Amino acid sequence: MKNTSLEPGTRQLIVEKADSLFYQRGFENTSFADIADELKISRGNFYYHFKTKDDILSAVIAHRAAKTRSMLEAWANKSATPAERLKCFAQMLIVNRKDIQRFGCPVGTLCAELAKLEHPSQGDAGMIFGQFRRWLGEQFNAMGRADDADTLAMHLLARSQGIAALANAFHDEGFIRHEVDQIEAWILTLAHKGGRRSGKHGTTLIN
Repeated sequence: MKNTSLEPGTRQLIVEKADSLFYQRGFENTSFADIADELKISRGNFYYHFKTKDDILSAVIAHRAAKTRSMLEAWANKSATPAERLKCFAQMLIVNRKDIQRFGCPVGTLCAELAKLEHPSQGDAGMIFGQFRRWLGEQFNAMGRADDADTLAMHLLARSQGIAALANAFHDEGFIRHEVDQIEAWILTLAHKGGRRSGKHGTTLIN
């Protein structure tokens, strides 16, 4: 008889399903049984790959980090200018608007939940925000904003999180689209100004 616990891809299927359930239901409200039942695999098969829920959480965070790296690389490869790459980041809110309205931001919600639980993995989950922060900073730097690239990156990251939180609270797709339009207009303004800075402390923020 074939040993299904050794089938290639089973571990990855568990990670992907756990990723989805952690996002939709929350880490604390998702059990081993929930994941196994969704995949229709035996408990023995499941425990062959993961012994604890924290093991799954670590794998999910690593999976999300890898997906984020791939996404950022894809944006960089398909866009010729920093402004176009930054607009890809803004458009992510549009692309994922249905899930955001239902469940919020997958990174933000997990970080918030783990912080409330005082879970030791909360710093690892926050690492994904760090990936976005560094990448956004690189784009602003390439735009000629070396002096305040990180400040602008954090501003855009914070704006996107605020949009996600309010879109989840009010389930308003029109709000998401309006805010993304504002972000894109801001990006174009910065691109036209290049290295010239304005605003409080030399940084131009979204109005």
